[in-house]
Amino acid sequence: MGRAYQNRKLSMAKTAGAKTKVYSKYGKAIYVCAKNGGLDPEGNLALRGLIDKAKKDQVPTHVIENAIKKASGAGGEDYAEARYEGFGPGNCMVIIDCLTDNGNRTIKDVRQCFTKTNSKIGSTGTVSHMFDHQAVFAFKGEDDESVLENLMMADIDVTDVELEDGIITVHAPHTEFFKIKTEFANSMPEYDLEVEEITWVPQTYTEITGEEDTANFEKFIAMLDDCDDVQNVYHNAELPEE
Repeated sequence: MGRAYQNRKLSMAKTAGAKTKVYSKYGKAIYVCAKNGGLDPEGNLALRGLIDKAKKDQVPTHVIENAIKKASGAGGEDYAEARYEGFGPGNCMVIIDCLTDNGNRTIKDVRQCFTKTNSKIGSTGTVSHMFDHQAVFAFKGEDDESVLENLMMADIDVTDVELEDGIITVHAPHTEFFKIKTEFANSMPEYDLEVEEITWVPQTYTEITGEEDTANFEKFIAMLDDCDDVQNVYHNAELPEE
């Protein structure tokens, strides 16, 4: 699972797009999180995690502060969460999370990404049952057994800890995210967490083969990245190594 997961992260990183788009997406997510759960990161763990992730992706402090400040005012934008599922190029499975203030616009934009790449959008639950909603942490290290022992001693529910090519990957139920993050800070500060997120992890992977499917997949991801309302894309595609 580790290697495929890292490959998926790499494929998504290649489509990060312009920094302004990344900043905009984080700004919107932080605004919604702060407005719904409170402005103080100490009392709003989801906000604290989102801010940490934004900083790791080099989002400027003023973008983060402006989003929180905006959330403190009355009125403003009214964003709603929307999730779309379907089958992408090569019959891979895809979950798309959005934040939108116009559902009709968003579904039209997302549907177009499917239509123009020989893909098929489905209804809610079409593919999500083939993914696990998990907390995932990845970092350089060699002693996966001691990591597992430390987490278990802290009474944390861990799904899997694996070591591959000098990278340790921890998988756990998404509800354990902040307990694990706190445990690393307290008892394993020597590890620099390169990946720390709540994500949808596929139970199986679909290898994308053939020039047409590969080209369509890259186009599909690029089109989704261009959609302002799309926040995150999860898939089970495994691309051929370059």
